[in-house]
Amino acid sequence: MDMRRAIGNRVRGLVGSGELDLSRPPGDPGLFGPGSATWAVHGDFTSMMIGGVASLLVQMLHPAALAGVWDHSNFRRDMTGRLRRTAQFISVTTFGSTEAAERMIGRVRRVHERVTGTLPDGTPYAASDPDLLAWVHAAEVDAFLRAHLRYRDPAMPVARQDAYVAEMAQVAERLGAIDVPRTRAALNAYIEGMRPALRADARTREVAGLLIRQPSPSLLNAPVNAVMMQAGIELMPRWAARLHGFGVPLAQRPAVRLGAHGVGQLLRWALR
Repeated sequence: MDMRRAIGNRVRGLVGSGELDLSRPPGDPGLFGPGSATWAVHGDFTSMMIGGVASLLVQMLHPAALAGVWDHSNFRRDMTGRLRRTAQFISVTTFGSTEAAERMIGRVRRVHERVTGTLPDGTPYAASDPDLLAWVHAAEVDAFLRAHLRYRDPAMPVARQDAYVAEMAQVAERLGAIDVPRTRAALNAYIEGMRPALRADARTREVAGLLIRQPSPSLLNAPVNAVMMQAGIELMPRWAARLHGFGVPLAQRPAVRLGAHGVGQLLRWALR
């Protein structure tokens, strides 16, 4: 097996793309379609992986989002599986048929209905809460867009960015979110307004540490994983990185970005 195929197969195995049926019947563009901003943003594996790391780290700063992971997942033993399931949801809802996307959304809604509990301070939480769904969605879309602008298309027009935010709002609303931002400016304002509700504690640090230090499934993947994690941390808003206690010195940021650009070129070659 040549190097390109070996790397490509490893990457596909990481996200489980070989398990997905992304075919669409004639005349069915899916939820978005080939000319959409969502296809453009979600079509680059490297920036999506970097954005995915950043989004998970920002999402878990919300106490209820963290509690859902802490109380209802086996993140200590299977963080890779959690990442794979997230990647598969995004792949199907982006590139799959309308029927497949709606089926996937329905499956996630049913899972959310079972995720309930109580925060350490006694406050009840539910993964199906519309406001919590809006937060998780906004943190994810913001991170994916940041990564796309940094690592794939820095010149993406604001109107095209707005189109991406508006398109992705459809998925959030189908999951049950309300008052979802529909422009880049509204997304920025929403996240800024959420900052007083965000915090980090010992549980946040444990989950974040397991995400960042998760073992690579192979020696071939290990260097790529290390670059993706550092690039994801560096991509986060500075205030979010400070809450986590992360710091990427200014002098190291160019090297992190250069490494991520190099990985991006390698993976685009392998997945072509």
